[in-house]
Amino acid sequence: MATILDGKSLITAEMIAASLPRGKLEPHSEAFETARVELALILHTTHQQIEQRKDPAEIIRRLMSYLEATRSKVHTDVWQALIPVVRNHPVLEYFLEDPLTRWSHDKPRGYSGDAQLLDYIYCDPHVAESVANASEIGKALYSHTKDVPSCVAARERRDLLTRYVDEIATRNGPEAEVLAIAAGHLREANRSTALQEGRLKRWVALDQDPQSVGLITRDFQGTAVEAIDGSVRTMLTRGHKLGKFDFIYASGLYDYLAHNVAVKLTKTCLQMLKPNGTFLFANYAEGNPDAGYRETFMNWVLLLRSEVDMWNIINASVDRNTVEAQVFFGENRNVLYGVIEKRG
Repeated sequence: MATILDGKSLITAEMIAASLPRGKLEPHSEAFETARVELALILHTTHQQIEQRKDPAEIIRRLMSYLEATRSKVHTDVWQALIPVVRNHPVLEYFLEDPLTRWSHDKPRGYSGDAQLLDYIYCDPHVAESVANASEIGKALYSHTKDVPSCVAARERRDLLTRYVDEIATRNGPEAEVLAIAAGHLREANRSTALQEGRLKRWVALDQDPQSVGLITRDFQGTAVEAIDGSVRTMLTRGHKLGKFDFIYASGLYDYLAHNVAVKLTKTCLQMLKPNGTFLFANYAEGNPDAGYRETFMNWVLLLRSEVDMWNIINASVDRNTVEAQVFFGENRNVLYGVIEKRG
């Protein structure tokens, strides 16, 4: 658990997998062998399609569907044992031509889910040159991966955050204060009319990656945005004296936090809210249809949660009589949101 709390350590697929409940799996159990043979056939068929130069978007669409079907029907332990089978298959190199898959797989920043990966998901202008320089196969694959349900949901999440900030600025006036935890590149601020019109007192962007902190500082110079180097650990230990806020959000962090750490962070954030303040956290939902591809070819494992899981975090964090709370899905049901409003 200390590893997850350490803001300087790396979030890896292995670390997330180690935190999942595990049963005992014999290496050559019948269930594993059956699934391995089926998976080998899927990968062989994919390899044939690649050699036949079939449409890359169709190849990856079929593969994603097969991988998710396999992931859904086998035990978690069997799936974990199958992941290396996929990663060690020769077809991997083909899918790494996709700039989004390549960035996630290689982890140039040393950890999963970094801000530039989100830029690929957002189709942000900052990665346009990288996409343009990809091979024709890579571009064709990216045209599909950028529009899988989880990526569509991530773009909706970005825009939802912008709306929350603008609405709170309208409601609270120019003294409104906002805190983004694990802010990445803070792309949601690019579309904020409240920020553009100077209707925020401050928008604090906390992130543990110095590259993200530097980029935010450069891009939002002269605005209400303040970039600060900090992590979950510094939040929980109150390493920064950040003050109180009208709106605090953590949109891409809880997917990496075990329940007890998520509860600790939620409690801390609620203590940092002003009366009538709002805390929002988001998490990818169970049943996400591209998880099979993401966990294998992209080497990106998230802790997916259910509505019950989200409520369990809320109920363990606060006396429900002191807040208004809700849990809801995004439009395509790939992301869950927990929103807690502190009564005055």
